[in-house]
Amino acid sequence: MRASTARRDAAARLRDAGVASPERDADLLLAHVLDVALGRLPLVDDLGSPEQEAYDALVARRAAREPLQHLTGTAAFRHVELAVGPGVFVPRPETELLAGWAIDHLLTLERPVVVDLCTGSGAIARAIADEVPGADVHAVELDEGALAWAERNLAGTGVDLRHGDLATAFDDLLSTVDVVVCNPPYIPLEAWESVAAEARDHDPHLALFSGQDGLDAIRVLERRAAQLLRPGGVVGAEHADVQGESAPGVFTATARWTDVTDHRDLAGRPRYVTARLAR
Repeated sequence: MRASTARRDAAARLRDAGVASPERDADLLLAHVLDVALGRLPLVDDLGSPEQEAYDALVARRAAREPLQHLTGTAAFRHVELAVGPGVFVPRPETELLAGWAIDHLLTLERPVVVDLCTGSGAIARAIADEVPGADVHAVELDEGALAWAERNLAGTGVDLRHGDLATAFDDLLSTVDVVVCNPPYIPLEAWESVAAEARDHDPHLALFSGQDGLDAIRVLERRAAQLLRPGGVVGAEHADVQGESAPGVFTATARWTDVTDHRDLAGRPRYVTARLAR
């Protein structure tokens, strides 16, 4: 079969299945099967039978709403490639903005100490280690399945990765941390039906849901960040786009924080909150 025909048929199948980006996913899967760069796909004329069978199998799995990154085994995050698969939350492009905020702040400091709570695949910690080589980076993950992926992604980076709970991790770093960053679970339990099938059926629920209003983990984060940070240190946490007021409210409800600010993503939606520990 001609490669262009296979790509067109695959995109149509993915579109009918409700996949959000059918054309791009069809191209990415074919590039993965052929082990070529995405930009070289127009140079491919025909697919042999083995390639066609492998492509059809992957398209069928994607049409069943298996995450694209589980099929390719990798996820791009800022300037690094992460290994991902079943058992770990697939990092989203929106989280790159939170990581960028942390990186920009860390670059203004000399030998900064940073803690990544709820590290998941290790995405934020890996990006920080890559872009701020002088930083002392620590990360923690509770879920053992996700921890295994983080160990793989953070191997050789010098990141101090631990197995533990964000509420109690890093007692040895109390009042010494410059930046706390976290992409916590924040989906309300009542929003189960509204979650995309890729996330609801494949991402660990520990990484998705956080109580009736989705703010339970952010409340824990607020308390732990206040204990970990030095006076004047900063915290940043991702939240749902409907939590642009309620997530910052968790911080403003106490007298511990100044400069509580909410930030929007590239689509203009509320995406993460930052705050500074009062001196």
